[in-house]
Amino acid sequence: MSFSQEAWKRNQDLYQATLNLPFNQELAKGTLDKDAFCHYVIQDAHYLVAYGRALAVCGAKAYDTDDILQFTDAARGAIVVERSLHDGFMQQFGITKEQFEHTPLTLACHHYTSYLLAVAWSESYPVVLAALLPCFWIYAEVGKDIYDKSAPGNPYQAWVDTYAGEEFNASVRRVIETVDKIAAGCDGCTLQKMHEAYTMAAKLEWLFWDSAYRRQQWPGLDKFSKP
Repeated sequence: MSFSQEAWKRNQDLYQATLNLPFNQELAKGTLDKDAFCHYVIQDAHYLVAYGRALAVCGAKAYDTDDILQFTDAARGAIVVERSLHDGFMQQFGITKEQFEHTPLTLACHHYTSYLLAVAWSESYPVVLAALLPCFWIYAEVGKDIYDKSAPGNPYQAWVDTYAGEEFNASVRRVIETVDKIAAGCDGCTLQKMHEAYTMAAKLEWLFWDSAYRRQQWPGLDKFSKP
């Protein structure tokens, strides 16, 4: 069994729990509260900048030139998508540049991005790959489920359609192939660290969507003034 097959099997229940989150279910039905969606878009834009940095570090640690190109291109892609959010969905849903710039990372977004960047800088290439994989893979699979269930006239249809793009799904398949290629040459200790990194990132994927639905910030700290 490949690393990716084993990782998916180990985390099947977590993936199902992610599918079942109210955010994703209501997004598919078109009944998701607009404020929750806007909260998500803002945090997603913040997240993509950090994810792009982590992908760039991953590319720097890659073992061969093909992998360097794969992940430096992916880093650039993350930033391109982040910028497109400003020109697309933020404008569509009335999110101003000032609102975005003055909205800090939520606890969930800060936790997720800090984890990915810490792994990217401190761990070996195989472990970095495993930590980055859930954002590609789980996002794609959840997206397919939402796309298949999307209700007619869904006000979020343009967003839902982004999940179905063949270019994105092809890139996900390439990342899975790369992870499996690298994992095939790893010892047992490294494989265990890879599984731990994958599971932690998968948990943070769940948390990111759940936090967006609840529009959670930093509990108990909102009474303190911003620096």
